Amino acid sequence: MGLREKYAYAISTAKGKFDGSAQEQDGKLHFVGSVESEAEKNEIWSAIKTIPDWRNEVVADIKVTGGGAAAAPAKTYTVKSGDTLSKIAKQHLGNANAYMKIFEANRDQLSNPDLIKPGQVLKIPG
Repeated sequence: MGLREKYAYAISTAKGKFDGSAQEQDGKLHFVGSVESEAEKNEIWSAIKTIPDWRNEVVADIKVTGGGAAAAPAKTYTVKSGDTLSKIAKQHLGNANAYMKIFEANRDQLSNPDLIKPGQVLKIPG
């Protein structure tokens, strides 16, 4: 089975929203193109991530081109020794219980909210 077949769900999710292509090249599936909104980009990423091997098989460059309201600039935080997502959430979002918001915003690099490492750069949602 080729990668296009393996990622058929992600490709079908992208249809009608994604101005670009998903091509197999050098053993990887390259998604290159643009969408109108961050929500569409996230929907495509969620579909890609339904395949456990996606990190080793997919290269994606999905740009958001839509106008609309200007998004707040993304904040980031570099994890330090002793940090937890709860501690970071309390500091940046004002509520330690909001740690799952940070986890969800960083699903591309985190698989478990209890496993963060010093040096990781995390996106802090608005």
